[in-house]
Order: sequence, then structure tokens, then C-alpha cells
Amino acid sequence: MPLQPPSLPVIGPVIRLWNRRAAAAALVAMPTLWTGARAQPAPLRRPTPSQTEGPFYPVKLPQDADFDLLRNGALNYGRGQPSWLEGSVNDLNGRPVRGAQVEIWQCDHAGHYDHPGDGGLVDKAFQGFGRVTVNAQGEYRFRTIRPVAYSGRAPHIHLKVKLAGRELLTTQLYVAGEALNQRDFLWRSLADEQARAALTVPFTFGPDGLRAQFPLVVQA
Repeated sequence: MPLQPPSLPVIGPVIRLWNRRAAAAALVAMPTLWTGARAQPAPLRRPTPSQTEGPFYPVKLPQDADFDLLRNGALNYGRGQPSWLEGSVNDLNGRPVRGAQVEIWQCDHAGHYDHPGDGGLVDKAFQGFGRVTVNAQGEYRFRTIRPVAYSGRAPHIHLKVKLAGRELLTTQLYVAGEALNQRDFLWRSLADEQARAALTVPFTFGPDGLRAQFPLVVQA
């Protein structure tokens, strides 16, 4: 009887054993690779560009300093284009900055601020300044007017974000499509197109009038 090659009976079990070990190693490695892919941190958001506070931040905050700039105490303001300004305050990781306060201030329909340095010509029915605390989702909302131009400046609204007494951001909002932006020295001073886009938003008509969305990203 011819002899069988002694190695043949051994090859099959060895290959099967190697396959089982390779499969087991692959199963062990898969969660590691998957976990590694999921553990990659998301890129940080770019913070909203800051801009100067300007000369007309209130010397003394008005008694009425709520979200509605179209009502100052018992006076109702009926000039300009009523608008809603709303947005959110998030940190660089996209998380809402709970407890943050958002302030806005701007001139009235005729270009006058409620500030002693602006001649005292402001319409007294215009509140001119508002402050709100964001909700749990980091959202804020104001009722105001679409900003108007005055000598040397394109239409804009000033904004400030505070948290626990710290100032996180001071900046200005501009109106998308406004021809005067190109001649405004502060708008032109922004670093690049991305920075300008972050501060330039459209005012669009909706069911309840003009509305602008202005998201804010801060280092909290």
C-alpha cells in the first residue's frame, strides 16, 4: 500500500486554526477601529468676528430694557420698518451657552442714538437698547427696526454677549445686499469674505413681518 504524504493530514487543521484566529482577531480589532473613527473630535467652529463697541453704548441703561425696542415704557414706536432679530449663542463646539445675556443697541429711524453724545434728538418712543437672557437652547429674540444708515455708516445693529459678568463678544450686524456696506470702513476692515458673511444677514419677509437670523459663536 502506498504511503500517504505525512504532511497532508496536518495542513487542513492548521489552515482552519489560522482562519479562526484571524477571524477572531478581526472581530476584536473592529470595535477598536470603529471606536477610533467615532472618537475623532469635530472641528471647532469659527468664532463670530468682534467689532468696536462704538461711541453710543448707553451711559445709563434705560428703565425699559427688555426685548421689545418698539415700546418704551408707555410709548409705542411707529416709525421705521418693524423687524424681528433672532438667533442663538453657541460655543466653539456648537453647545448652547446657557445663561448668556445678549444686548443690542441701535439708532432710531432718523439715525439718532439715545445717548448724550448724539445731541438728544432720538425719538423717545424708541427704546434704543434691549437685553435678554438666552433660553435653554441658547436662543434669543428681539423686536426692533431694520437698521438705517447715518452719516459715515452703513445700516447696522450693535450686539454684545455677556456671561456671569464677563464680556464674551462685542460686534455689529450688517444688512445683506445693502450697497452702503462697501463704503463702510468697519465692514471693509473685516478680515475676509467669511468674516463679512458672518456679520451680514438678510432681512426677509415672513408671516409676522421682517425677520433676520443672526447666530453667534463665542469662546465661553
